[in-house]
Amino acid sequence: MVRLVMLGGSGAGKGTQARRLSTQLGIPAIATGEILRGGIAADTTLGKKAKPYVEKGELVPDEMMIQFMRQRLLESDISKGWVLDGYPRTAFQAEELDFLLENLEQRLNWAIYLQVSEAVMMARSLARSLPDDRPEILQRRLQMFRDRTIPILEYYDRSKRLLTIPAEGDPAQIEREILHKLNLTS
Repeated sequence: MVRLVMLGGSGAGKGTQARRLSTQLGIPAIATGEILRGGIAADTTLGKKAKPYVEKGELVPDEMMIQFMRQRLLESDISKGWVLDGYPRTAFQAEELDFLLENLEQRLNWAIYLQVSEAVMMARSLARSLPDDRPEILQRRLQMFRDRTIPILEYYDRSKRLLTIPAEGDPAQIEREILHKLNLTS
């Protein structure tokens, strides 16, 4: 049973590594962005509340995000584990996730911090061409990431659940490094 959180700024490679680990380990990759966009597209009550934040490039309030996460972590496909991409984004959300997991009788194994420079984050994000990856929104995301990074890394480091992975290189090599640090290589 492997439960992982991918941490890093916009464009750090969280989605890429979450998908790679999902395939390698046979567990679902749960992308916060996809959950939010899906809720908004489906016009759910929660999606309607989240839409204005997403459109402005702001973080969806913690209370809403934990509701999105609770719904997703109750689905049947998570029985062998999961890898979260894009959540938690604050130390408070990390604590709330731990409380939620305790309530659901699940436990996080590791938070994996994909460490890349801001220049690389910006270049990768602009290359994706997603609707919410506009330069002004990306600048705001980078600032929010800087403001929140140290507390969340400290939170997971205190509980000895943080793995820091240099992530500017080849995605396959980064995946191998993660699997090696998780002791999951053959």
